[in-house]
Amino acid sequence: MQNAGKLIHKSGLLLSVLVGGVIFTSCGSAPPPESQALAPVPAPAPGAADNVGQKVQAAQVPRSRPQLIKKAAMTVIVNSVDKSIETVTQIINRQQGDLIGLNEQQPTKEDSRHTASIQLRVPQNLLESTLEELAKLGTVENRNITAEDVGSQLVDFQARLTNLRKTEANLQKIMDRAGSVRDILSVAQELSNVRQSIEQIYAQLKNLQNQIAYSTITLKLEAAVSSSSPQRGVSSQVQETWNNSTQSLGNFTVGLLKLGIWLMVYSPYLLILAGGGYTFYRWRRNRVISH
Repeated sequence: MQNAGKLIHKSGLLLSVLVGGVIFTSCGSAPPPESQALAPVPAPAPGAADNVGQKVQAAQVPRSRPQLIKKAAMTVIVNSVDKSIETVTQIINRQQGDLIGLNEQQPTKEDSRHTASIQLRVPQNLLESTLEELAKLGTVENRNITAEDVGSQLVDFQARLTNLRKTEANLQKIMDRAGSVRDILSVAQELSNVRQSIEQIYAQLKNLQNQIAYSTITLKLEAAVSSSSPQRGVSSQVQETWNNSTQSLGNFTVGLLKLGIWLMVYSPYLLILAGGGYTFYRWRRNRVISH
């Protein structure tokens, strides 16, 4: 009985040791929750965050539209310059534009051609359609369009105008708090200079915006054939001769009247000179006779 009890006791002790070893091994192999939570996170590559931020910012900021000043030039060969000028005037009125200048040159020689140079201004969004209408006047010899982006100038003018207006407001506050007359006059002079700068920049800004809103077209019209000077009729030549002769007679008559008026005004001096001359003549004559 004692041997059997010892055997049972040894078997229970061995079983306890085996179970404890299994539990200890499993506990040692499994990482604790804290170690998993505190596991290091890989650091991002250098500059990756900046690149991502720039991409996001570029996606959020819309691209500004270019502010263009457009100018066009066109030469058109037409059958009649006079009729084409009338048509151009109608086109300008339809396109809500303005006629800036007109320089027409009539033919002076037999081999010269009738030409005209026209400068007009139309809204920029109607530039292409206006050029298409002008091209229908005849045969287009040449055509070109130029564009200049002045967006940076607009931004510069607006920024300077904003800063000057802030300076104006600050100077006005200082002037309101100024005590002595000398300080008031000094601030008033600075305020006047700032306001003058504001007016100048504002005028430049409005001029730039006006050039952006309206495009300028320089149109040159040339007659298709040279115009020979028409032969003048006999009646027109006779009429011209009569006009020239009557005008010459009138000028000669007016000249005589003017001469008479001058002689009348200076007649006292002429009489004095005539009397002096006659007296000198008599004196010389008497002297010669006495000798």
